[in-house]
Amino acid sequence: MKKPLSKHLLTVLAVTAAAFVMALNKNSFVDTGGLYPGGVAGLSILIQRLLAETLHRNIPFSVINLLLNAVPVYIGFRYIGKKFTLYSCLMIVLNSLFTDLLPPHIITEDILLISIFGGIIQGLAVSLCLNANATSGGTDFIGIFLSERRGGDAFSVILGFNTVILLAAGFLFGWDKALYSIIFQYAATAVQRLTYRKYQQSTLFIVTTKPAPVCNAIYAATQHGATVLEGEGSYEHCERNVVYSVVSAAESKQVIRIVRETDPEAFINEMRTQTLSGRFYHPKEE
Repeated sequence: MKKPLSKHLLTVLAVTAAAFVMALNKNSFVDTGGLYPGGVAGLSILIQRLLAETLHRNIPFSVINLLLNAVPVYIGFRYIGKKFTLYSCLMIVLNSLFTDLLPPHIITEDILLISIFGGIIQGLAVSLCLNANATSGGTDFIGIFLSERRGGDAFSVILGFNTVILLAAGFLFGWDKALYSIIFQYAATAVQRLTYRKYQQSTLFIVTTKPAPVCNAIYAATQHGATVLEGEGSYEHCERNVVYSVVSAAESKQVIRIVRETDPEAFINEMRTQTLSGRFYHPKEE
């Protein structure tokens, strides 16, 4: 099914807004605090500052960032999806251009505030991209690739990878900025995990007298299956059925609404799934 034009326009607007916010964040919080935000953007800043100190050459951020994103973009086209990667390329280009064009702006010089609130803004911008079916480029491609292969959230792995980059920055330019940068990256990852839940799962236990319609409704909405367990209500001592299903955390509210429409008397218990082993359906990116 083709996306309507309005959906494409909304995606482009979301990507443009995220690119602008990330560039503004870099030119205010990140540069003021001398931080390294992690990922390819952080590596670009690291290389940019290294060239400035050793060779006294001021290379534009956009040039370095676009070159370093070549391999992640290939991974996106090869393993994730063409439209998804094209929107991500738009994000990479716009973010690079906005970063070079926007003037520096100091909001605060308190490095702890910069680390926390800069990280929060970074996480919101990345999540805006991801929820619009795009990425901010770089390690986000790798995170999504690993999440699809592992069947779960792999962004903690990316946090570890970013920490290695930040440790290299600490070795080259000083440990205080590197350690504050880890706070920045941790705040960004925490916000991202709260606001982007596609690769997290929720377990639903649904007590219902209409198990077949409930199972059909869940499958029609999400393509996730369900298991029907037979039980007995302890108060009324009458037959009850429990529908057990695991869905994406991003879909859980939609599933609960659909179950309510199917059986208004259903009793629903949602629990966060910590570990999942076995086949679990993830829709492919276009």
